[in-house]
Amino acid sequence: MACATGPVLHFSASWTASTVLSLRGGANAYERVSLGCSHWRATPSHVVGCRAVMSAENRDVSLDSSGLKQNEGELSHQGGDEQRRRVGRGSKLVGSGSAVPKKLISNEELSKFVDTSDEWISVRTGIRNRRVLGENESVTSLSVEASRKALEMANVNPEDVDLLLLCTSTPDDLFGSAPQVQKLLGCHNALAFDLTAACSGFVLGLVTATRFIRGGGYQNVLVVGADALSRYVDWTDRGTCILFGDASGALLLQAATDDQDSLLGFDLRSDGNGHKHLHVTIDNVLDDSSSGADSNGSAFLKPRKASYECLQMNGKEVFKFAVRAVPQVVEGALHEAGLTGDNVDWLLLHQANQRILDSVSDRLHIPSEKVISNLANYGNTSAASIPLALDEAVRSGKVKAGDVVATAGFGAGLTWGSAIVRWG
Repeated sequence: MACATGPVLHFSASWTASTVLSLRGGANAYERVSLGCSHWRATPSHVVGCRAVMSAENRDVSLDSSGLKQNEGELSHQGGDEQRRRVGRGSKLVGSGSAVPKKLISNEELSKFVDTSDEWISVRTGIRNRRVLGENESVTSLSVEASRKALEMANVNPEDVDLLLLCTSTPDDLFGSAPQVQKLLGCHNALAFDLTAACSGFVLGLVTATRFIRGGGYQNVLVVGADALSRYVDWTDRGTCILFGDASGALLLQAATDDQDSLLGFDLRSDGNGHKHLHVTIDNVLDDSSSGADSNGSAFLKPRKASYECLQMNGKEVFKFAVRAVPQVVEGALHEAGLTGDNVDWLLLHQANQRILDSVSDRLHIPSEKVISNLANYGNTSAASIPLALDEAVRSGKVKAGDVVATAGFGAGLTWGSAIVRWG
C-alpha cells in the first residue's frame, strides 16, 4: 500500500565561526567531535572557517592550523555598529510547552476497522489512546501553539528569539516548515530551519541549540519537536497503526553562565546499517504513460509525482536495538557529566513502547517511579514525545527546578542519543 504523503528532509549544517569553537564537556566530548578547518586567515579576530563533524570513531580534536587564538570572552564583529557577541556560554532550560490534536482515537475505536483489541495493544505496547490531526490542524499549527506556551512560561517575547529549530520528519512543506512557524509566532529576528532525525530529532536538536548558544552567541533558542506520523502509517496494518500519534512539544533555551549550564553531558550516535528496520522511503516508479509523441520522440520517461510509501518497521529488531543501544548512550552521557544513575531524578526516554522503557530502566538500575511515561495517552509521537512528556511533568509539578533529567531518543536512521539536562 502506497501513501501519497509529504516529504522527509535531511539536515546538515556548516558555519564559519568567529573564534575557535570551545566544546564543553569532559574528555569524551573531545573523543566524539572533530573540527576540520577548511581555511583561515590571520586577522585581529582570527577568523577561522570550520565545520563540525560528528564522528563514528573516537578521535581527538585537531586543527589543521596551529597557533590560533582561542577567545572565551567577547569578540567584536567586523563592521561599524554591529553588536559584540559573547561565546563560550552555557544554556538554561527556562520554558516548555506542548500541543496535541483534538481528535482522539482509542484502542476500542481502532478495533472497529483493524483486527486488534484494547487488551492486545495495551499489553504489548502500553498504549491506550493516540491523537491524530484533524481539520485545520497541521504540524505547523501544533508547533506554533506549543512554542507560544514555552515563550509564555519563559517570559520571553517572540521578537527576542534568535533561532528556531523545528525537529520533524513530517513537515507540511517539502522545503521545511520552520520559517512558517517563525512567521506565525512573530519571531521576526530569528533564523529558522528544520532538523530531521526521526524519533531522535529532539535530542539532536537540543544539543544543536546549545552549540549555537555556546559558539555562536545566540541568546534565546526555541527547540520544537513535532510530527504527524498518522499521515504515513498504513491504517490497515495493526503492527504499525496502533503505535503512532501526532503532537508537538517545545523548549526555550536561554544563554547563561557556565555554572548554570543545563546541558550536563551528551552522547549522539547513528548507524545507516539499521535503515532497513525502520523507514519511509520514496516511491520512485517512473511514469510510463508517456508516449513517443508526448515526448517528441525522446526516450526520456517523466518521473511520477513524488509520493512516499507507508511506514515500514521490523518491530522485533527495533526493540532489540533500543534495549541494547539506549542504556549505552545514557551511560556515556552520564559519564561525560560526571554523574551516575543515582544522581538522576528522572529518566525520560522517547515514548515508543512501555516494554522498552521498562527494559532500559532495569538495565540502568533506575527505579520505575523515576521513569516519566505518558505514552498510554498519546502513543509514539516521534520527535514530539520527549518535549511533550517533559512539559506535562513540569506543569504538573513532578519535575522541579534543579532536577536532573536523563533523556534519550532512538529511531529511524538509525539514530540514537542521550542528553543529561538540569531543569530550570
